[in-house]
Amino acid sequence: MPYHLHFGEADPLRIRFAVSPLWETQGAVRVLARPRQQKYHLPWLRRIEHAARGLDLAPLHLMMPVRGHSPDCLYPPPLRASGVFEEEIAAVRATDPAVAAADFARALADTPGAAASAEGRRILADPAASLARLADLLERAWEALVEPEWPRLRALLEADVAYHSRRLADGGLERLLDELHPTFGWSAETATLVVDHYRGEHVRALDGQGLVLMPSVFTWPEVVSGFDPPWQPTVAYPARGIGGLWTEPRERTPDALARLLGRARADVLCALDEPAGTSALAHRLGLAASSVSAHLSVLRAAGLLTSRRYGHQVLYERTPLGIALAVSQPDGE
Repeated sequence: MPYHLHFGEADPLRIRFAVSPLWETQGAVRVLARPRQQKYHLPWLRRIEHAARGLDLAPLHLMMPVRGHSPDCLYPPPLRASGVFEEEIAAVRATDPAVAAADFARALADTPGAAASAEGRRILADPAASLARLADLLERAWEALVEPEWPRLRALLEADVAYHSRRLADGGLERLLDELHPTFGWSAETATLVVDHYRGEHVRALDGQGLVLMPSVFTWPEVVSGFDPPWQPTVAYPARGIGGLWTEPRERTPDALARLLGRARADVLCALDEPAGTSALAHRLGLAASSVSAHLSVLRAAGLLTSRRYGHQVLYERTPLGIALAVSQPDGE
């Protein structure tokens, strides 16, 4: 049964993309609940195996039914384009306990026996205390499982946003929605985004709030929506490039280009297969952020890169000249 998101006259003008570290944290927790289903994340699962042993994620897993509702109050739509975990978790903690109580009860009802379990009864008996406890657990999960990898994850997510933003500019809303995911379908006659989804049916009128499109690493391969008022209408979809996310970069800078620009500067240019910010490039290349920033400035001044602001980040991408240099230089003599 599908999602139906009905657009009003103003909603197409209020489409925006967003990246959420809190959403990736809950996604990571879900992957740990069902690791055999997530073959693309096996390298990450091996890396965080020791850290995961120190976390009791059972209360969060109880609130993540295989089919059904997960509490929107624990994983709300992102507040801004490039989320900050501390701000997002603060919004979770500020949830009205009455809203949390209804959200928790709905989620527990979708897993047989969950509400009657000891943990389920504890959650329902004191929703305010449970909200604080679950938020603390999400924060520990962020610090142990996701934060060490966040530069890598954020680079992939922001590259996806940059790619699809260009697609929106080139082809308009209908083309964007048709290309975002195979389950997406746009009906121009009814101004409705239909997402085929096996977990249930959800119908919502956007009512001028627009729609947040949120790429996700750990959501793969599914699309997730179903946010009810008062939450912002949002669709989380799998980000592009998941298959190569955990592979370590190979040496790919041509020797001739390194002699022309210098090894470090050439490495920076060749690392920009997708738009990225200074911190993501520094993490990827093992260089100091200050050094990467200096190289980016020189490359931009030389006409090899262009930059644009995305939230608090400045993303760099290669110009046609930069692309020609990075991809067409022969190795060796």
